[in-house]
Amino acid sequence: MTDTPVLQDPRDQYPKPPFPEQPQSAPGLVRRMEPRPDHGEESYVGSAKLKGRRALITGGDSGIGRAVAIAYAREGADVAISYLPSEEADATEVIALIEKAGRKALALPGDITDEDWCRELVERTVSTFGGLDILVVNAASQQYRDSVEEVTTGDFDRTMKTNLYALHWIAQSATPHLKPGAAVITTASIQAYEPSAILLDYATTKAGIVAYTKALAKQLIEKGVRANAVAPGPFWTVLQPSGGQPMEAVKWFGEHSAFGRPGQPVEISPVYVLLASSAASFTTGEVYGVTGGAGIA
Repeated sequence: MTDTPVLQDPRDQYPKPPFPEQPQSAPGLVRRMEPRPDHGEESYVGSAKLKGRRALITGGDSGIGRAVAIAYAREGADVAISYLPSEEADATEVIALIEKAGRKALALPGDITDEDWCRELVERTVSTFGGLDILVVNAASQQYRDSVEEVTTGDFDRTMKTNLYALHWIAQSATPHLKPGAAVITTASIQAYEPSAILLDYATTKAGIVAYTKALAKQLIEKGVRANAVAPGPFWTVLQPSGGQPMEAVKWFGEHSAFGRPGQPVEISPVYVLLASSAASFTTGEVYGVTGGAGIA
């Protein structure tokens, strides 16, 4: 008797566009999305790859950060998530899922454009968990603008502080706590390599994240700590309908990927698990593209 593998065509594994119009004000909530993204709430199964580790994830209430938080907890890690206070409803669901997996959870509501808060959230994580082994800097601001003339100083400042300044403040504060074997993972984007005209400031920060991570990796390996980036393509997250894309683009989001659909957050979380685990012990300064076939160069 032989086991027959259960295979599924990845092109048809998740919903395809067109999607209904669903405008939200930033930062948006997962519960208002249609179809609701799969972050692994029911589908992710762990296997103790991160048993006993302690993780901090920014933007852990929704999207990729939420999927990573769920995966890490089910792989055996205690997980702290940071998020904006307005995202409390989504964050509460994630905290419950972490605790259901039998792990410690820490909720950190606050604004990472504030330097003091960035440093405090690291210290609170270390104090609560007794240390820090995995840092995932993932939270991002994305607001489309049709023309460079429409990108205000306020727009530019908010995007830079959320996507780049916060990365620096958090990484700088976390570094003294990271021991040999720890891992830092950042979220870049295909936008770092193939920028969209309407995402001028966002794409700029994502290119900066790639450079920052590669430079940081060269420093941290001197103390036995690895740093890598993940570069997603089109993923179905609340970032899109809450001003990240025009509504017509949201309707057809992911249509041009090789799969004819956007990725679901649960489809990228295993990469973050790999990079956090000992299985990636010879991997640092790398950028892992998960772009739906578009590649990065």
